[in-house]
Amino acid sequence: MAKIFAKDTFAVVDLETTGTQREKGHHIIQFGCAIIKNMRVVKTYSFMINPHREIPQSVVNLTGIHNEDIQGKDDFSVYAPKIVEILKDTVFVAHNVDFDLPFLNYELVQHGYEALTNKAIDTVELAKIAFPTLPSYKLSDLTAQLNIKHLDPHKADSDAYGTAILLIKIIHKLESLPQATLNTLSSLSASLIRDTSWVIATIADNLRKQKRPLGSSYMQVRNIILQKQNDQLDRHGENAHFPKTDDEKKNLFKGKLHFRRAQVDLINHLHQFINNPDKRAMIIEAPNGTGKTFSYLFSYAYQLYSGRKLVVATPTKVLQEQIMEHEIPQLLKVTKLDLTAEVVKSSSHYLDLDGFVQTIFQGMPNKNTLVLQMQILVWLTETKTGDLDELNLTNYNAPLFAQIQHPGDARVGSRFASVDFWNLARKRQEEADILVTNHAYLANHYMDTIWGQNPYLVVDEAHRFTESVISSRNDSLRFEALWGVLSHLRNLFYFSNDGVENQFNDNVQLNFLLKKLDPQILELIQCINDLQKDLYAQNDNAVNRSFLANGTLELSFQGKGLFNKNSQFKQLLSKFQQKLEEVRELTNQVLFELYHEQEQILTNTETLLSEITEQIDRLDYYSEKSYQLADILSDSQNLDQDGFMLMVTNPDDPLSTNLDWLMLDAEEVLNQIYSRFDHIAFISATLTSNHNFDYAVNQLALKNMAVVEYIGKSTFNIKKHLQVISVNNMPNPDSEAYEDDIEQILINDLTNKNHVLVLMTNLEKIRTVFMAIMNSPELKDFEILAQGISGSNNRIAKRFVIAKKAIIIGADSFWEGIDFHDCGIDTVFAARLPFESPDQPEVRLRQKKLEDQGINVFEKDSLPRAVIRFRQGMGRLIRGEKDHGQYIILDPRLWSKEYGKAFLQAIPVKVERVTKEKLKELENKKK
Repeated sequence: MAKIFAKDTFAVVDLETTGTQREKGHHIIQFGCAIIKNMRVVKTYSFMINPHREIPQSVVNLTGIHNEDIQGKDDFSVYAPKIVEILKDTVFVAHNVDFDLPFLNYELVQHGYEALTNKAIDTVELAKIAFPTLPSYKLSDLTAQLNIKHLDPHKADSDAYGTAILLIKIIHKLESLPQATLNTLSSLSASLIRDTSWVIATIADNLRKQKRPLGSSYMQVRNIILQKQNDQLDRHGENAHFPKTDDEKKNLFKGKLHFRRAQVDLINHLHQFINNPDKRAMIIEAPNGTGKTFSYLFSYAYQLYSGRKLVVATPTKVLQEQIMEHEIPQLLKVTKLDLTAEVVKSSSHYLDLDGFVQTIFQGMPNKNTLVLQMQILVWLTETKTGDLDELNLTNYNAPLFAQIQHPGDARVGSRFASVDFWNLARKRQEEADILVTNHAYLANHYMDTIWGQNPYLVVDEAHRFTESVISSRNDSLRFEALWGVLSHLRNLFYFSNDGVENQFNDNVQLNFLLKKLDPQILELIQCINDLQKDLYAQNDNAVNRSFLANGTLELSFQGKGLFNKNSQFKQLLSKFQQKLEEVRELTNQVLFELYHEQEQILTNTETLLSEITEQIDRLDYYSEKSYQLADILSDSQNLDQDGFMLMVTNPDDPLSTNLDWLMLDAEEVLNQIYSRFDHIAFISATLTSNHNFDYAVNQLALKNMAVVEYIGKSTFNIKKHLQVISVNNMPNPDSEAYEDDIEQILINDLTNKNHVLVLMTNLEKIRTVFMAIMNSPELKDFEILAQGISGSNNRIAKRFVIAKKAIIIGADSFWEGIDFHDCGIDTVFAARLPFESPDQPEVRLRQKKLEDQGINVFEKDSLPRAVIRFRQGMGRLIRGEKDHGQYIILDPRLWSKEYGKAFLQAIPVKVERVTKEKLKELENKKK
């Protein structure tokens, strides 16, 4: 199909520059170009250009181009005529064309040449559209993911060649798409960067002349092309009995799985538990690399022929994917059992085809929404599930998602009912034997019928289950945000030039409703103010007060402190709920009346109706939150189980008060969840503290259940895989010198490393360390990522896995909550022993509750939590038998404090004590 562009020559350009601001004296230091004819790279160019100024260290780190490399080279004036000649009559292509083309044109104009007016296309946008499920669209990542030979990333000639091959792959992919998909892409593409739409339109127009039948793997519904959906379960296995003896297991495992004594012992103990009718719960600590996931799947699998399901709950999407894509296929391969598995997640993860198609015809979207729509059109030709997670997005904040996420209704009778992704997912889930979900979803949907009758449950990574349940129940009433919704409604109705009152001033019924509504909105705002004042007046009862970085005053309360016996809050809340309902009802009536006015539609009425509908949805949201709060306040026992926080954005203004609430004791909820399931197994690599399960049993509310306890053995010699080093001459962890030493260790001691995790306990310190090392020449080959600076935690994790060499500086969830299954970690630095900060409101409130019960908070809560988190940090290194790594502890309190012994007991190998000076020498020797 290369003949589509047979008459076109593509010049794929990449520039390396001294900076990004051409008007501030930044200049080109390398021009790279690859020429494509007939879909083949026929020639490349590379010019090193003298900018007559220093190359900044950050650019040296990125490009590898040093000042010596351009000394003695010609300046841009010499290369300008050559560049103009090379680019004459070509289509200009770049990966981020809105950087390269304007920069090049600026230099040309400065040297007396006319700016280029070539057709110009962008491979970033095209790559997103053609390959919608890739996790990253950085050029170096694309070339790795698409197997493009890319010899010298961040050098202009190599980048130009890599981009040229990328363009060829993009064009081939677009040419392979069904014609109806190409037609819709072409109709949407006009607003793409510069002339990028020309590529799509040219392919669509040329292929339209050929009569191409729709491929057998596709189906067309209206003008949308989908992968054919297979909702029939593929049953082809055979029923079997659990292999009780070692010999039976060896025969089953032969050629597929190593027979490992520790793993088989775990399987046998699980099997014994599952078949004991007198036991309901088992708690298991199984070291990393012992194959614990396969073990529990294998043990339960043989019990699923009675129509009972196994539910597996994990904390993260990564772990769910690992179970679905690796562990369950391995289980079925080994056992040949006739079982099926499905992921269970909320409907919002699935694309609503009706909603998506509506967005395509809603006029001109913004650029991000347009590209996302085009990505989804291509993805629909590939996906069999409609699960939006396949798009590998790091957030769902784009306005488009409010319209295209499935609301969870049955969709009977809609145009896409027969292929509705959510309905098909529910059907598959109902018929499946194994259901994999996350902790939070299970906590909020444990009564769902999807789990079946008397289902089994495995809680994987069980040390995080209670925390996940608590987080899923925490919520807030943001009074300021509701105030903003009401102000926006008033603007839509009364004050904007294209508002309802101005557009429909001759509609008697509408004007009657509007006159009635405005005083009601003002009364509702007064109700909000009364609630805020009442809450603010309790500030002296706070158990903790702190100021956030943005100036917000954070006040923490026990329930009885914020809502005492004399509190008027419940009455004020009831009045607020009543007034909110009246405003919502009147607003609905206005909207209903406007729909009847549609024959008079003005150009922007559709937008107006959509805006009002969105505000009504928000009113519904705040109404729901107010009733949740009322439920908590109606039960005096709840007030003991929950903590409350006032977030005062302006500490001197009561009317800037907002309310958060959080669960402090999950025991009641956990027991409700457990009552729905049978033979529940709680499993993790870190459930013991001081070699017993006391803390975990208490945290998981298992005290009243007959719990079977089991500590598994490792399947390999951990001493040959893990090296633990303690630097014993570090200064006090609270001193500035301590941060300086950490920075120097990171700058000087990572020569032979590829993936490094620096675990800290303070977000402000993370920023300090990041700023200190980000431009260090010694770390120029590393992508340096920091929590709170480099994007969402999800994005940081993806960048870390993709990069050849990377450092993460993180706290909180990076100790235990983010998984890196696709890359090995060489070294983990534990900058401090991971005690929770008592300044965190949820920590202070939980500890105050324990204090009130006469419990030794440090011994029974703070220390066990820290030890388990410390072990989790260590567990980042050794996920399996092929992993090796160093765990480097920088906190001197390991040796100077009595509680250091608890951490030392948790380390499974001998700790090597070294000085800072000996650390580098020791690391190099180990290598």
